[in-house]
Amino acid sequence: MLVTNPAPDFTATTVLADGSIVDNFKLSENYGEKGTVLFFYPLDFTFVCPSEIIAFSKRVDDFKNRGVNVIGVSVDSQFSHFAWRETPVNQGGIGRINFPLVADLDKKISKNYDVLFGKAVALRGSFLIDAKGIIRHAVINDLPLGRNVDEMIRMVDAMQFTDEHGEVCAAGWQKGDEGMKATTKGVAEYLDKHENDL
Repeated sequence: MLVTNPAPDFTATTVLADGSIVDNFKLSENYGEKGTVLFFYPLDFTFVCPSEIIAFSKRVDDFKNRGVNVIGVSVDSQFSHFAWRETPVNQGGIGRINFPLVADLDKKISKNYDVLFGKAVALRGSFLIDAKGIIRHAVINDLPLGRNVDEMIRMVDAMQFTDEHGEVCAAGWQKGDEGMKATTKGVAEYLDKHENDL
């Protein structure tokens, strides 16, 4: 089980947001001030993947404004990542996205995060890691099921709310909503007030 445990660290060749390639990108040295979203996708130059990557890139500022970095990982090489970034969207590329893409060519990172499928590609795993390097949220989708970037932003907000206020977040909680005290009385009071909203 990964949630509540330290995120498996790694050092890997990576294409950075500015397009440069580095050989020593270390996860634990690239956490945001308040955390990191690490997500895996199957392969470059495929079908669902570009829609997810472009969606993350368009929302990078939403994550950064929350002190959270975004990092993508697949089993492709750094050269494939670079070529995909340099290919325009209308030609099947992703364009110059705003976050790093890690090359997991030996598949060790995917294996350590338990998303390696058929010893070939990574499933669509998404991990929310806090600033201390602890995995606080994880979801893994099958290959044809694209993820919801807004849901990850909601989970970032929920994590930061609970860390700041010491309260828990009920089903469907959104930023600005009331939290719940993690006591029997707190649950009863919350449900009495919000049962119809659930």
